[in-house]
Amino acid sequence: MTRYAWLEISLTIIVGTGITVVAANYAGWWALLPAGLTLTLLSFYRDPPRRVPVEADLLVAPADGRIVEIARDQRSPDGRERALRIMIFLSVLDVHVNRSPCAGRVLETDYRPGEFLNALRSESSTRNESNALTIAPQAPLPGPVRVRQIAGVLARRIVCAVEPGDELARGQRFGMIKFGSRTEVCVPEDPRWELSIALGEHVKGGLTVLARLRDPAAQPA
Repeated sequence: MTRYAWLEISLTIIVGTGITVVAANYAGWWALLPAGLTLTLLSFYRDPPRRVPVEADLLVAPADGRIVEIARDQRSPDGRERALRIMIFLSVLDVHVNRSPCAGRVLETDYRPGEFLNALRSESSTRNESNALTIAPQAPLPGPVRVRQIAGVLARRIVCAVEPGDELARGQRFGMIKFGSRTEVCVPEDPRWELSIALGEHVKGGLTVLARLRDPAAQPA
């Protein structure tokens, strides 16, 4: 279980167990219903271990979910440069712990309040509550690398447990989004980026390679 939701986990166990015991005393087999619901809710907070790839030229997924957008040569969030942007949709069935896509130092965190539109809608990426993490990656990856946690219609709380100056390892946990949501990763566009994923593919945070920097020693064209 993730350490970012001990309150929710504790309340779910206490309330779920209480209801199940009462149901067992008065309704017999019907107690399986609240017991099953309790286990389902607890499964949302699961945090399975991941074997993070170690090659220095890789960018890994910051979350579990389905790739819903891959945009190359787009404007970066600050509008200063061209960027490669990859968007991941997290359903309520996915692991919702967020992991760093690269090793590096946290430069900035930027929380922005907003709406709670359905995360399946594309406009949710610009109108919903969000928190952006800016990372100065370790060589040879170009930076900065930005990861944005985006709330959904059910996600009413974004957790980010790091601050500027913190050092992150690739695949290290840094927070979570509670219930359906989106996670975006944005890196400087570079012709050396070789994508390892496709639209619609399901990825796993800290494990799935999103892109590889070919010939890191070469200068971008």
